[in-house]
Amino acid sequence: MKVRSLTITGGRLVLPGGVRPGGLRCVDGFITSVGDVAPQDGDEVVDARGALVAPGLVDYGTFAIDKPAFHFGGITRAALMPDQSPPLDHPARVRFAAQSGKPDFWVHPLAAASVGLAGEQMAELALMRDAGARGVATGRRWIADSGAMLRLLQYAAMLDMVVVAHAEDGGLAGNAVATDGDIATRLGLPSAPAEAEALAIARDIALAGLAGARLHFRQVTTRAGLALVRDAKARGLAVTAGVTPAHFMLSDLATKDFRTFARLSPPLRSEADRQAVIAGIGDGTIDVIASGHDPRGAEDKRLPFADAAPGMAGAETLLPCVLTLVRDGVIGLERAFDLLARMPAQLLGVPAGELRVGAEADVALIDPEKPWIVDSGRMAAAAGNTPFDRQPVQGRVLALWKGGVRAAS
Repeated sequence: MKVRSLTITGGRLVLPGGVRPGGLRCVDGFITSVGDVAPQDGDEVVDARGALVAPGLVDYGTFAIDKPAFHFGGITRAALMPDQSPPLDHPARVRFAAQSGKPDFWVHPLAAASVGLAGEQMAELALMRDAGARGVATGRRWIADSGAMLRLLQYAAMLDMVVVAHAEDGGLAGNAVATDGDIATRLGLPSAPAEAEALAIARDIALAGLAGARLHFRQVTTRAGLALVRDAKARGLAVTAGVTPAHFMLSDLATKDFRTFARLSPPLRSEADRQAVIAGIGDGTIDVIASGHDPRGAEDKRLPFADAAPGMAGAETLLPCVLTLVRDGVIGLERAFDLLARMPAQLLGVPAGELRVGAEADVALIDPEKPWIVDSGRMAAAAGNTPFDRQPVQGRVLALWKGGVRAAS
C-alpha cells in the first residue's frame, strides 16, 4: 500500500545538534528533507504551530506491548524483554513477537540468554537473531554462574549482539524487596545492600572485557554502580547503561506508606543514589532512559508490600519525566531525545531515533509545556500501576506518525 507523503511545517526540530525552527517531508515512509521544506501536491500537510517536531521514542527494555499506552507516550518502537509467558527463548516466539505490533508499532525482541531464563543452558542465540532478535537479555535476573556469563558474552560478541544484563547480585539480593537503610528498617521489609548492584556490574564488566562483547546494563541505580560504568567507558570498553524515571524521580522515601506501586526491581534507592543517577544522566554515564513498562493489575499489586509483584506502567509518563530534567537544567532538549530515541535506536541497530534524511519517518509532535495530572485510574495502559499517581507533569504528545502514517491515539 502506498503511503501518502507527509509535510510538517512551522515546528521546532529536535536535532542531534540542537533545536531549530523548520519542518520535514516524508515520502514512502522515510524522511526525505529536514529544515526549510515546501509541501508538494497531494501531501498531507500539518502545521506544527511552534510545537516540537521530534523523533518517535524508542523504548529500550519493556516487559509488555501495550500500544495505546505507547502511542500516548510518543513511543513508536520498543525492545521487548524476553520475560514473557513463555519466555522468548525459541526462534518461533521471537519471530511472532517481532511481527506483533505492525504496522503502527514495531516490536524488537531481545532473545532470552538462557533456556527458560534459568541462567544455565544457553539458548539458540544465532537462530533467534535470524528470527528477528535485536539483542540478548538475561531478563529480570542476574546470571550467577560466571562461566555461563562469559560463554554468553563470547558467543554474543561473535554474533555481534548486545547483551542486556540485569545488574543485581542474586546471592546478595535474595528475596529482598527494598534497599538496606533507615526506610527498610523502619518498615520491617526484607532488604539487600545497594552494593549488590556494584558487585554484579564489576563482574560483568570484567567478563565483557575478556570477551570483547558489547554490554548494556538495563538499569544502573547507585553511585557505586555508576562509578564502575564511568570507569569502563574511560577504558574504552563497549559498555552502556540505562535507567528508568523512577530512579531519578523517587527515592526509597516513596515506599514509606507501603505503596506497592513503588515496589520496583531494582528497588528504590537512597536520596544520595538518586542524586548520583541525575548526575550520571547529566555527565553522559547514562546512555538510555527507558520506561520499564510493566503493567500490573490489582491481583499483583493489591497485596502486602513484600508479596506484591515489582514493576510500573511507565510508557505514558516517560516523556514528561525526562522533560523535568530539561526544565531543571540537567540536560538540553537534544540530549533528552538522544536518551529517549537516538541511543536506543543505535543499540537496536535500526534506522530511526533521529530526524535525518533516510531515516524512517517515526515522528512525534510534542507540546513540552502542556500540563496534565497522572491518574492511575484513567491511563491508556493495561493497568495503571504508576508510582507517579496524582503527580502534576508537563509535556504531551499532540500527534504521532509511524513510517509516515498517523498512529491511532
